[in-house]
Amino acid sequence: MTAPERLFIGGVWTEPDGGHYEVIDPATEEVVGLAPEASREQVHEAASAARAAFPAWSRTPPQRRAAILDRAAEVMQRDVAAHAELAQAESGATTGTARGMQVAVGVARFRRYAKGALEPVEQGLPPQINEAGPMGKAGVLGALAVRQPVGVVTCITSYNNPWANPAGKIAPALAMGNTVVVKPAPQDPLSVYRMAAALAEAGAPPGVVNIVSGASPEVGAAAVDAPDVDMVSFTGSTAVGQRIAEVCGRGMKRQLMELGGKGAALVFDDADLDSAAAGIGTTYSFYSGQICTAPTRVIAQRGVYDALVERLTRYLGRLTVGDPRAPGTVVGPVISAAHRDRIESYVELGRKEGARVVAGGERPSALERGFYVAPTLLADCTRDMRVVREEIFGPVVVVLPFDEEDEGIALANDSDYGLIDYVWSGDIARAFRVARQLRAGGVGVNTVGRNMEAPFGGFKKSGVGRDVGSYALHAYSELQSIVWPG
Repeated sequence: MTAPERLFIGGVWTEPDGGHYEVIDPATEEVVGLAPEASREQVHEAASAARAAFPAWSRTPPQRRAAILDRAAEVMQRDVAAHAELAQAESGATTGTARGMQVAVGVARFRRYAKGALEPVEQGLPPQINEAGPMGKAGVLGALAVRQPVGVVTCITSYNNPWANPAGKIAPALAMGNTVVVKPAPQDPLSVYRMAAALAEAGAPPGVVNIVSGASPEVGAAAVDAPDVDMVSFTGSTAVGQRIAEVCGRGMKRQLMELGGKGAALVFDDADLDSAAAGIGTTYSFYSGQICTAPTRVIAQRGVYDALVERLTRYLGRLTVGDPRAPGTVVGPVISAAHRDRIESYVELGRKEGARVVAGGERPSALERGFYVAPTLLADCTRDMRVVREEIFGPVVVVLPFDEEDEGIALANDSDYGLIDYVWSGDIARAFRVARQLRAGGVGVNTVGRNMEAPFGGFKKSGVGRDVGSYALHAYSELQSIVWPG
């Protein structure tokens, strides 16, 4: 077990007013470490520290901000093995995921936004010729659009990736000259404190980065309603995002929200079914289904429906569920006992609604400890079932049939969510035509891969705003116009 952690406020490691709470390893149910429980006053103190640091940091030359972010990436990389071990213990990720998709992606994002700090923030606009009138003499007016930092940004991060998700918020926010208050997910906050230590070692001035954690919802609430906070960047459930948006609305605080998903995978008769099954199968193997971009809602054209269900069943049969530290494990545990129970209740609900449990559906009996869920495939579903409409956030895939293209598109769009959808078809012209009709922030055509410079975010209840690549720099900035006579 690691030593009890402390809050990081104004550059000082601070004892928490609320004591500590246990962080549990989802694979072993053992205590990983003790996370600090901040008081409401300490959260507001962190926001005040960020406010005090903002003027100097926002005026820091971009080259200096870039150097600090680059150095932080180097420090994180130096200790990659220890960081991956901690991330695995907190989140239950497999070894490959902890190293390659958590810590490595976190480091890569700091390096990306070290370069991002040097991207131009000014754009010259075409001059405008004005006739003489009430506004003054005739003349030519030049104009400049300038991106300015927003101010103090609260970053509330998700539990499924304690490195990549915080890094995707902290690094672009700092690159743009903002200061941050980070409230990590209560299930796995310890990794984020290691990120803060790396930034401090890299030379980030006191108050630029502040970390406050807690198991109580009051900690997150304080990080949103603190008077010194100008913007909230949140990744998590739609229900929590809606409550945050209400508070932000009252204070006119800027928002960046990545919320729930129920990704539709439209599979047409002419699709490469092996490719489709492998892509859809990532729902089971990637973070044990705890990812909002997963293709969890498979909409298969009637001609390939049975064949696709058969391939997905075979894919499931090859997955090793168990200890994430063991070589060969593909599916580790979910984050907590409560979440395991929630997922299992959805599987049981699917049975009652009339879905056919093709594979999975029972808790893995050989695993005596840990929060494991059997990867599950539910077939013969209908659009009105709750397992089809609601985000389960676990290794559960539902399949329903369609006949004509328009029907498939309508089924895909019949959702409160719209984060990322997918289309599999051998007819690329059709695939792109269909993609343009899907009400989702992103569409993968014959792939579940991501282009990490492409804008990321959702339609409908899947979020507000876009980030990733240069779009993240835009998200953490305000546009200012400067006009002058030519």
